[in-house]
Amino acid sequence: MQKQIEIEGIMSILPHRYPFILVDRVTKLDPPPHAASWVGRKGESIKNVTINENFFTGHFPHRPIMPGVLIIEAMAQTAAIVGNRPAKPGEVQDVLIAGIDNARFRKPVIPGDQLKIKVEITKDRGSIFQMHCEAFVDEELVAEADLLAKSQPKQVKS
Repeated sequence: MQKQIEIEGIMSILPHRYPFILVDRVTKLDPPPHAASWVGRKGESIKNVTINENFFTGHFPHRPIMPGVLIIEAMAQTAAIVGNRPAKPGEVQDVLIAGIDNARFRKPVIPGDQLKIKVEITKDRGSIFQMHCEAFVDEELVAEADLLAKSQPKQVKS
């Protein structure tokens, strides 16, 4: 059974807040596997790209294009949700990006587009895992990357 996660649930997992939260909804998320390895776990999210995004005022004023680094960040935020491995029910892990490989940008993302981000865990070494991420607009691949991540207990300030 795959589940959806609305913004309140996303904000309970991710530490990001406006204007830096770049996932509007998780549309699919495989349940955690029963096996030790999470290889093959998949998730999908959407990011609605609107002209009122603060980065469009400077990138670029004459032709607004979503910066590639923010597309990667939206992928990373989706990956953090897919790779969240609580040790106990209700616990949340911090998922930190440790590397980005094979990043490719195939088409500009502009206001009015809806990014559909797909993530799959491809390698699993416990707290270190690799994911293949793809971003689509209208079923057309616009960007992809392989992300390396590390999960750890959430750091709480006292």
